[in-house]
Amino acid sequence: MNSAKMRNKGLFNRFLDFIEKYGNKLPDPVMLFVYIAALILVCSAIFGVLGTSAINPGTGEVVKVVNLLNGEGLIMILSNLVKNFASFPPLGLVLVVMFGVGLAESTGLIATVMKTTILNAPKKIILPTIVLVAILGNAAADAAMVVLPPIVAMIFIALGRHPIAGLAAAYASVAGGFSANLIINVLDPLIYGFTEIGAHIYDPTYSGNPGMNYYFLAVSTLVLVPVAVLVTTKIVEPRLGKYGGETEVLEEVSSLEKKGLRWAALSVALIIGIVLALSLPANGLFRHPETGSLTTSPLMDSLVPLMMILFLVPSIIYGKIVKSLNNSKDFADHLAKAMSSMGMYIVISFAAAQMIAYFNWSNLGPIVAIKGAELLETLGLQGLPLFIGFIIVAALINFLVASASAKWAILAPVFVPMFMIMGYSPALTQAAYRIGDSITNPITPMLAYFAIVLTFAKKYDPKIGIGTFMTSLLPYSIAFAIMWIILFAVWYLLGIPLGPQGELFLNK
Repeated sequence: MNSAKMRNKGLFNRFLDFIEKYGNKLPDPVMLFVYIAALILVCSAIFGVLGTSAINPGTGEVVKVVNLLNGEGLIMILSNLVKNFASFPPLGLVLVVMFGVGLAESTGLIATVMKTTILNAPKKIILPTIVLVAILGNAAADAAMVVLPPIVAMIFIALGRHPIAGLAAAYASVAGGFSANLIINVLDPLIYGFTEIGAHIYDPTYSGNPGMNYYFLAVSTLVLVPVAVLVTTKIVEPRLGKYGGETEVLEEVSSLEKKGLRWAALSVALIIGIVLALSLPANGLFRHPETGSLTTSPLMDSLVPLMMILFLVPSIIYGKIVKSLNNSKDFADHLAKAMSSMGMYIVISFAAAQMIAYFNWSNLGPIVAIKGAELLETLGLQGLPLFIGFIIVAALINFLVASASAKWAILAPVFVPMFMIMGYSPALTQAAYRIGDSITNPITPMLAYFAIVLTFAKKYDPKIGIGTFMTSLLPYSIAFAIMWIILFAVWYLLGIPLGPQGELFLNK
């Protein structure tokens, strides 16, 4: 790539150059996870011997650092090594979804869809549409982080743009805008549950609802779309330069391909119809058997296999019609081809699974989170500075504990009652937390999907280093942080309710 010649050497670009230069000196992701795992083990031994601990403000329980290098720890490491890998959540999710996505790619279905729809749309709306779909994709929880990036990379290649820019835009939009959405989804009741627990520490009669941040998060979605588009076109793509790899020249859609696409679309409509028929009725099979809820239900538990089916079935039908799938052997060959590129991801997953397990066992993450919360409390801030400080703390803790619910389980019992004492509503505290939780998602290695998307990037540039990839994601985190904090500040100063029962202050 000759991207260096294309860069405007402003202060920000020099900063990204610094990150790229020294980031590329980091080891390969597999070894990086190995080294971090070793560091965690050493830290667990040091702080375990020193007796480092903290008090969980929610339960009053003393949380101690666990020494993983004593006899008991070594047995735990060895006896759980296979279990850590086999139960690593992103492993099964990625491989299952890639069965469907890979088949759709190898049979030619995705290329035909792009030729007939996306590539024929006005180019000015393609990227905003991709970003909007990516942000809305968090309604499907983590699955969107797996499905969208490789598809958007293919779209970018077909448009003559850099595929890694497409990967970055899709992943950063899903991960960085993880709390934003135009609909209430499974994350909302999950987060609210911990908010209510924290609020009851101060006021046992407090009652809110999972949608109490809805107005703010819906507007956030519309604000983040143009931000992501500008970052992609003005920063990421110019830095990456012109793509020097193989590009796909898309030919005109043949009559046979049009026929295959029609039948594939009908199959998608049929699958969606079946899912709706099992979900919409009050006693639907996909609803929670006791509460009738859809947000916490068999439907949400089945999203990953349903997404696989949503790609797999139309791919088979399309392949049969266009003769790219003639028999069961062809089907098996296509699936094997689709999964053959996942070898590096499997290796990375093994190392990442062990590292994350060690970190969880050691209790280092919760203790750092609790100490960080105590530090913020001692600063004595008020108003907007207080909440901006809280957003920054939540964003930094994301580098230690990536799970939104796990972080909030630790932080909610500290900050929700503390801010209620100061007159701020739980809805306001929760909104600030959700900003902090989201903005560093694209760049935290504790979110295992970072390694997944880096694996996808290596398909287009086998020599890409962590530094180069990180500089394609970091601008999104910075831009999202700036714009989201500005939006939060405006919302706060105007006193606009954050959603139903989402007043900013307790006395309103």
